[in-house]
Amino acid sequence: MLSVLFLGDVVGEPGRSAVIARLPELKSKHALDFVIVNGENAAGGRGITGKITIDLLRAGVSVITT
Repeated sequence: MLSVLFLGDVVGEPGRSAVIARLPELKSKHALDFVIVNGENAAGGRGITGKITIDLLRAGVSVITT
């Protein structure tokens, strides 16, 4: 069975920090295979930047939607 986590709207620096800090633990604890994040407000309600995209992917996000 495929284990998927979908996180709703990640908003601004507080949202990014929470995802980056907690996602590795969540992936391990729940044996997640795939993580989808809505990142359209990840830059403080102003879309998403290349740097933010890279940071989220490095933290273990599989797909970012906008």
